[in-house]
Amino acid sequence: MKSENKEKLLALLRQHKALGISDQIDFEKFYLYSIITHSTAIEGSTVTEVEAQLLFDEGITSSKRTMLEQTMNLDLKVAYDYGRTWIMRHEPISVDWLILLASKVMARTGNEYNSIGGCFSASKGELRKLNVTAGSGGKSYMSFQKVPTRLAAFCEELNKRRKSIDPTDVASVYELSFWAHFELVTIHPWADGNGRTCRLLMNLLQWEFGVLASKVLKEDKSEYIQALIDTREQDDISIFIDCMTDLHCQHLQTEIDFYVKSVASEMDDKNDLQQEMVDKWSINPFLAGKMVDILNFMADKNEITTEIIVRHFGYSPTTAKRYLRQLKEFGYLESYGGNKNRTYKYKTEK
Repeated sequence: MKSENKEKLLALLRQHKALGISDQIDFEKFYLYSIITHSTAIEGSTVTEVEAQLLFDEGITSSKRTMLEQTMNLDLKVAYDYGRTWIMRHEPISVDWLILLASKVMARTGNEYNSIGGCFSASKGELRKLNVTAGSGGKSYMSFQKVPTRLAAFCEELNKRRKSIDPTDVASVYELSFWAHFELVTIHPWADGNGRTCRLLMNLLQWEFGVLASKVLKEDKSEYIQALIDTREQDDISIFIDCMTDLHCQHLQTEIDFYVKSVASEMDDKNDLQQEMVDKWSINPFLAGKMVDILNFMADKNEITTEIIVRHFGYSPTTAKRYLRQLKEFGYLESYGGNKNRTYKYKTEK
């Protein structure tokens, strides 16, 4: 990894952490959904992130997408869930385990093959028994007879690197994951699903050592594939590592910019509402800020109670009741029930 890329990556990761972006509610879930959606999109799926969320969380399919596309996403979700749990056991990665991982990726979309080398099933993750090329007119991958031996050697080397790596050296963790991605996709062990499985392995290694997983967006497809080609032709792994580092930096910067902009917008809204309270009801600006915090906290909730406000903000019950009562009097909240079981709801129209 180039020194300037390393410095940029580490600086962006520090900023990402300092802003608390990963600490947001459901960040990890939606980040994973994004990884999965884009990984399948590179292979031709047109399922969107919103459609994937509905599919994963609610089991709602889209009439705009084929069942093959949606099943591809469901299978990859299962593979990620399995892999994330398994990798944290830090056990050796073997050929059999990679076959199992591939079988989950291709569980319902893999084909049966009858070739000169023999019969095999992609849905079972079985290694290919035929030769393949990198697209029409592209360079051929290694012959299928060499795959088992080469894959075993890859696992041996990968496990050595996993044991010797310093987990606190974030740049080295990314380099390891990018190296593993390139090596595995170059071996091309399967007739189908190589890209998804290799990106999955890359992410699992990143999660194993506690760094933010990198995405390959569908918009990155051309640059990503070209980096793979250039790395093979020039026999220079730094090309792929620097490409992946640069893409990760771009995505981090985009997330940071979006978060900062959204927070600034929220602060503007808060300041406007706070000033409204000061001007309209002559509330002390400090107290107005406290009540706006309560309104913002309630915005995505069906209802709250005094006890919830006490637990979340650390106010005394008397203070919490006073704030809630004032917010009701000013027309921001509605209350229901008696004194002992009173609940408050956010009133969208005052």
